[in-house]
Amino acid sequence: MSKYEPLWKYLKENRKENYKLSYEEIKNILGFDLDHSFLTYKKEIKEYGYEVGKISMKEKTIIFNKI
Repeated sequence: MSKYEPLWKYLKENRKENYKLSYEEIKNILGFDLDHSFLTYKKEIKEYGYEVGKISMKEKTIIFNKI
């Protein structure tokens, strides 16, 4: 189990077509701040039916899209 699994489960359980989550919202789901390891682990989300669409450093948001 990866440290990002609570986020992947959150996305899958809520079943939206896409999400735009702020870094703060993600922190609330995970219980910790995002770090660079997210870039390595983001490939795991495909197992849950989603993909990372866009990471905005300026807006501090991440878009997730259902695949």
